Amino acid sequence: MKILIVLAHPELQSMNGAMYHTAIETLQAEGHEVKVSDLYRQAFDPVSDRRNFTTVYNAAYFKQQLEEKHGVFAPDVETEQQKVEWCDLMIWQFPLWWFTVPGVLKGWVDRVFAYGRFYGEARCYQNGIFKGKKALLSLTTGGTAEKYEKTGEHGDLDAILKPINRGMLEFVGFSVLEPHVVYAPVRMTQKEREGILGDYSERLKGIFKEEFLNVGIY
Repeated sequence: MKILIVLAHPELQSMNGAMYHTAIETLQAEGHEVKVSDLYRQAFDPVSDRRNFTTVYNAAYFKQQLEEKHGVFAPDVETEQQKVEWCDLMIWQFPLWWFTVPGVLKGWVDRVFAYGRFYGEARCYQNGIFKGKKALLSLTTGGTAEKYEKTGEHGDLDAILKPINRGMLEFVGFSVLEPHVVYAPVRMTQKEREGILGDYSERLKGIFKEEFLNVGIY
């Protein structure tokens, strides 16, 4: 199978970096094809504007959806779009920052998930262009697990992640898998981190056998 891993963390020696490398090594060892988008090392520009395009549909007024529908995408955007179109499974590896994805990853979505190509004209959710593909959020948190329970200080993590799972991934047709969450890795010992990475590797070996979540509208 074909897997795209999108990494949004500035430090490769971090737990996110370790999970990223573990995923690559595990999936390749299982015989899968892997492509990556390491957004910080690529110096991916997250600002969405006319630089997304090599053409101009309306020079007088910039409406991104019209430019996306009629224009030609800049090489950096086109490259990322082709990766998403290519994969059977997309994994986002990131730290939870301010209860959402880092800005560089949100900007990647803003630029890459284009109208007319990734969605539009009733092609969304169950009729989405990427129906049949799966997506996995793999993330770390600063807080401990109990802080992300329904009665915890930060609230239910599933609710926090819903705008990402539902509003970004399911919106364009992806079926989302149960998020893979590592809580407060900074508080773990090295041995504990190694165990977490081993667990992640084992999960990835059977990832294509997993049932997707029903995030739904509620």
